[in-house]
Amino acid sequence: MPVVPSDANLLQDRRELYRFLATCQQVAVEKQCPQIASISLEVPPLDPLAILQALARPSRLYFYLENGGEQEAIAAIDSAVECEVSRGKDRFDRVREFVRSSQKNTIATGLLDPPFSGLHFFCSFTFFDDPSSESSPFPAARAFLPRWQISRSQNRCFLAINTCLQSDDDLDRLSERVWQDYQNIIHIPSNALPQFEPLHRLNGFKKFSIEQLRNFKESAIAAIDAIGDRQFHKIVLAHAIDVTLKTPFNLVHSLQNLSELYPDCYIFATGNGRGDRFIGASPERLLGIRNGQLVTDALAGSAPRGRTPREDEALAQALLDSEKERHEHRLVIDFITECLQQLGLNVANNRAIPLVPHLLQLSNIQHLWTPIRTDVPANVHPLEILARLHPTPAVAGSPQQTACEQIRHYERFDRGLYAAPLGWVDDRGNAEFIVGIRSAWIHSKPQSPAFNASTNPDSGDRARLYAGAGIVAGSDPDKELAEIQLKLQALLKALV
Repeated sequence: MPVVPSDANLLQDRRELYRFLATCQQVAVEKQCPQIASISLEVPPLDPLAILQALARPSRLYFYLENGGEQEAIAAIDSAVECEVSRGKDRFDRVREFVRSSQKNTIATGLLDPPFSGLHFFCSFTFFDDPSSESSPFPAARAFLPRWQISRSQNRCFLAINTCLQSDDDLDRLSERVWQDYQNIIHIPSNALPQFEPLHRLNGFKKFSIEQLRNFKESAIAAIDAIGDRQFHKIVLAHAIDVTLKTPFNLVHSLQNLSELYPDCYIFATGNGRGDRFIGASPERLLGIRNGQLVTDALAGSAPRGRTPREDEALAQALLDSEKERHEHRLVIDFITECLQQLGLNVANNRAIPLVPHLLQLSNIQHLWTPIRTDVPANVHPLEILARLHPTPAVAGSPQQTACEQIRHYERFDRGLYAAPLGWVDDRGNAEFIVGIRSAWIHSKPQSPAFNASTNPDSGDRARLYAGAGIVAGSDPDKELAEIQLKLQALLKALV
C-alpha cells in the first residue's frame, strides 16, 4: 500500500487536501484502476457511539464494536468499497482477496502507526456458508472499507476518511465533500447522546415464539440419545423468539442498554444497508491479534449467578467441579489448539493450558473460560485463522461437520449471523473478531418473508432473539431449557 508522507493535517488545509486527491487520481489514470484515498489523523475526544447516532442510516452499511473493559470503541459508517459473497465455502478466501486488492489500490497518508488508525475492513460472516433462505437479510460474507471511521482507545481518538477515486471524478466537488464530511464529524458533540434509560420501561411489546420451547426440549432429548449412540460428541442447539414493538427500536438506546447491563462483554451492531440490524453483547472473542500476538477464548460450560454471595460461590464451585461442564469446555480447547497447530502456529503444549479454567462471571450467567495465546507470523493472515476456527464446538459441536448437519436437522430457523464471526481486520495484520451470541436481528421493514405472519403488523419493528445451549453426554434437558430461558430473558430485558 503506497503511503504519502505529509507534515500537514490535510483536513485543515484545503489546498493540501486537493493536492493529495489529485495525486491519487493521477495514479488511477496511470493504473487504469480506481484508487482509494485514505486519510488518518488524531482528533480531539469524540464518542464513536455519538458519531454512529449522527451518521448511521438504514440505507448505509455500518459497524460498531465496543470493548468497555479495554476502553475501546470503533464505529464505521458507509462504504468506500465493499465485497459481498452470497454463498460458498471459499467466502473467507474471497474476502481476504478483497482486502488484499483494496490495500494494493490504496494511497494512505496521515497518522498511520497508532492502534486503530489507518485502514480497517469490517466483516460479517453468517454461521453457515450457504444461508438456507434466499431472503436471508445478510449474505454469507460481507466486508467493507468505511467512508468514515472513528475510534477511541483509552484517551486517544482517531478519525479515518476513505474515498474511492475514479480517473474522471470532479476533484473540486470531491475535495469539498471530504472537507465538509470532516467538518461535520468533528463538530458532533459527545454529549449529544440521550441519557441512558432502560428500554423495558419505554416500549410495550408482544412476544411470539417461532417454535415452541417444548420443541427445543424434544430436540435436546433426541440429541442426548444420539450422543449416547456415539453419532457425535456435542451439539449446540439454539432457540429463537420473535418480538414486535409498538414503536421502532432505537439503535443507540439498545447499545447503551447493552453496555450498561453487560460492561464485560463486547457490544456490537451491524447494519446491512436495507433496514436490517444485528446487535448484541457477546462474551466470546473468536480471535484478537495485536502486533503479532493472538488470543482466542475457549468459552463453554455455563451456570447461573446466585442471588446471594454464598449461593453465587456455591454455583461457581459446582461449575468448576462439574465433570460434564469441564468435558464440554475441554472439547473447545482441543479443537482450537488443533486448528492453530494445523496452521503452523506454535500453541503452548496442552498441559500448559489449565485443566481447571478461569471463571468468566457476567451479570446473570457465568462460564468456564480459558484464553489461548500464540504468536502469528506475518505470512498467516487473520482471515485464514478465522476460517479454521469457525465454528468452534462452543457454538456448533463436535465433530464439527456432523454437528452442523444435525443443527439444520433440529433447528427450524436460519441462524444468519447468530453465533458467527463479526469484526475487523486492518492493513497491518491486526484483527478483532467476536462471536455473535447474546444477539438479536432487528428488522424495520414490514412483511419480511423470514418472519411469521403473526409477527408482521403494519407498524413497529420486529426482532428475533437467539440463545443456545451445549448438549453433551450427561446433559439434563430441563437444565438446558432453563439456560436457554435465562439467556433469552436477559437479552429481552436489554433490548425491550
